[in-house]
Amino acid sequence: MNAILIYLAEASCCVAITVLFYRLVLSELTFFTLNRVILISMLVLSFIIPMLSFNFGLISTGIGEVVLPEFLVGNDVAEEVTVFTWQEVLFYAYLAGVVVMTVHLILGFFTSQRLLGKSRLMQYQDYWIAVHPKFIPASFFSYILLPDYDPNRSEQKQIILHESMHVRLKHSWDLLMVQFAKIIFWFNPLIYLFEKSLREVHEYQADQGVTSSYSKKEYSGLLLQMITGGQGWHFMNNFNQFQTKKRIIMMSKPQSQRKEMRRFLLAIPVLAALFFVFSCEITPEEDIEGPTMAGESKEVKIGPADLNARKLAKDGQQIFDVVEDQPEPPGGMKGWNMYLSRNLSYPAEARSMGVEGTVIVVFVVNSNGAISDVEILRGIGAGADEEAIKVVENAPDWIPGKQNGEAINTRMRLPIRFKLDGSEKKEEPIASAPNDVDKIVVVGY
Repeated sequence: MNAILIYLAEASCCVAITVLFYRLVLSELTFFTLNRVILISMLVLSFIIPMLSFNFGLISTGIGEVVLPEFLVGNDVAEEVTVFTWQEVLFYAYLAGVVVMTVHLILGFFTSQRLLGKSRLMQYQDYWIAVHPKFIPASFFSYILLPDYDPNRSEQKQIILHESMHVRLKHSWDLLMVQFAKIIFWFNPLIYLFEKSLREVHEYQADQGVTSSYSKKEYSGLLLQMITGGQGWHFMNNFNQFQTKKRIIMMSKPQSQRKEMRRFLLAIPVLAALFFVFSCEITPEEDIEGPTMAGESKEVKIGPADLNARKLAKDGQQIFDVVEDQPEPPGGMKGWNMYLSRNLSYPAEARSMGVEGTVIVVFVVNSNGAISDVEILRGIGAGADEEAIKVVENAPDWIPGKQNGEAINTRMRLPIRFKLDGSEKKEEPIASAPNDVDKIVVVGY
């Protein structure tokens, strides 16, 4: 779930940067075909770039840590956890938006098909003309839509020529792609600006096709006469759907000079920046040879007995403290918290003595997902340490951590906080942990 949310955020940023780049750098150029290509290409790359992953190692002396939600053991520990995390709430809200947008798209498609089925079809050159009183002049994939048909009228000839340009250039397929992008990125207001920009380019291309055969003055007058509201169906290019003034200005504008095509080269550093930010990961390493392994550079002390951190797991392979892809419990953190809430209990001895505090358990998630090498890094006694070890040792297998795409052994830390309410406290906690460790901390990337 988190991975999906991260992908959506990164891809959404790519789309936003794409449309801003186009509006600021390219939108005033008259290279309409190139503008269309750059818009479609950058939209496709906005989907692809966040999916890519390339790792680059850098020398570093630090260890990255992922801080996860605290788990509390108390009087109501046996109660089932039903509270949604903010990530889940966000994800379900996103899915609700996807459903609404999908239903809207499907209804629009079936409405168009129903009206097409009731229209009068006729062949005109290489195109189909569909006539229905409810139509406004528009194009829809291979159809030219008209409310009436009179090929002898000069105005209608211009309209048909305009819409035939949309059909010939297959503009409806561009809009279909944008509709799917709108379903995925419905929450991003700039995706609607992207659609507007692409529709503008479509109209500029069609207008250019008409003005090559008719005078710009005559055609501009026709646009002003036939201003219509709305933009029709999702995949429709209306004859005069919006931006009439801007289209007339663009028709009157001199052709951009060839030297201005150099602006398109600016797309290269923009895409390179997107690739570097969203596809490249910087992997801190203790040395250039590979990731840090437990006990490699110095001895790690564990608990009051100063035990040496194990370098090898039960399978004889090395244990890593820093990994590219950290291990994941079955069902994610929600499943892990559910498991702990159902299996952890406050020891009777600790409860009777009023003992509170944080037990820090260290364990290894092996390359096969099994848990081993469960030890206490810091304990509070009174049976709490044994309870923590028992619940971790009996936990279901995890999804193992990975380094360079291969499953490896990964060392984990799990702080478990035991806390009583005020009525049960009899004395101060024996050995509570400092506040800065009252968290679930997974050592890794």
